[in-house]
Amino acid sequence: MELFFIKQLNSLLREIVFYVFVILLLWFVLFLIELLLKSSQVHADVHKDNASLVLSSDRLKPVRSDSHGPIGVMGDHMHNKGEWMFSYRYMYMDMAGNRNGKNELSPEEIISSTANRFFGIPGQPANLRIVPTEMSMEMHMFGGMYAPSDWLTLMLMTMYTEKSMEHVTFNGAGSERIGTFDTKTKGIGDIKITGLIRLFDNGLHHLHINAGLSLPSGSNKKRDNILAPNGTSVNVRLPYPMQLGSGTLDVLPGVSYTGGFNDFSWGAQHIGTFRLGSNNGYSLGDKQNSTAWVSYQWRPWINTSTRLSYSHEGKIDGIDSNIVGPVQTADPDNHGGDILNLHFGFNLAGQSGLMRSHRLTFESDIPLYRNLNGPQMETDVTITLGWQYAF
Repeated sequence: MELFFIKQLNSLLREIVFYVFVILLLWFVLFLIELLLKSSQVHADVHKDNASLVLSSDRLKPVRSDSHGPIGVMGDHMHNKGEWMFSYRYMYMDMAGNRNGKNELSPEEIISSTANRFFGIPGQPANLRIVPTEMSMEMHMFGGMYAPSDWLTLMLMTMYTEKSMEHVTFNGAGSERIGTFDTKTKGIGDIKITGLIRLFDNGLHHLHINAGLSLPSGSNKKRDNILAPNGTSVNVRLPYPMQLGSGTLDVLPGVSYTGGFNDFSWGAQHIGTFRLGSNNGYSLGDKQNSTAWVSYQWRPWINTSTRLSYSHEGKIDGIDSNIVGPVQTADPDNHGGDILNLHFGFNLAGQSGLMRSHRLTFESDIPLYRNLNGPQMETDVTITLGWQYAF
């Protein structure tokens, strides 16, 4: 138990250091942008007399930082005919500790109270003997958008994912910890193709349909070595959370609304995820994701946002016969649940020179409510950094 709390404290300290680093980095970026804007203004003043020959920066239409939603929302905006946009997102997710329903559980509580669904198979104990304690995920997402017409914008998203999960293994009976181990996976994730179809736009309110597909390009057969309760190292197919793709063709229907007045803007979105068929004997649970946000534009080049998001995910349907073990992540019933998060973020929009129409974005969240089909790991923080360029 003492080791568990020490690890939790170390995890908290790492998060604090990371946040301090991010804040210092963001302040540095803001400082550089302010210097560039001031430099641009000086350049415009020097060349006032040549305004008929050179288009000064203060005659350009400002690029509104709030014309795009928070970076954690995808498919929130459309483009005019002929416009392109390229984007990159880096997302970091940290999970520590476990929860069943609304209640937090220690590893010792899990092994003493949770039956092993594979008991009866040779070598499988009656209760769980391996418990995940920490997990991190890094995603590099590359996106492109193109509008062949004013009423249709096409969007493509691909990603590269790295996952790491730390575990503790207990002996075959009792509560003695015999060691820890990490499992890791990395590779290409699923590819998403979406069409955004405009329904209504009067300049103040905008409404469009999201019609997407997720293609099963990510692997769901990743393997790694684990520390078994008998003290041996065994190479196994890793449980569902460590796989890189869903394994199925997924339909992603949704609807997005945005509005704005003066320096305030707002929006809402609902996206569903419905699995078609199964792969390796199972399909991940369907998802429902809803979000709403409000933002304020302090200047054309910067806005801050606050967002609420709610997600519901069902349990896994079926089972992969190659995923077997005395660990909660191997049980299809220990997946999904209901989560409510509060997000904070900002968008920066370049106004002149080489930075014009480039955007730097940031968003982070804190959990407000978690009711998980457990026991399973709980997400503590998600941080997203992004770059976007439209032309």
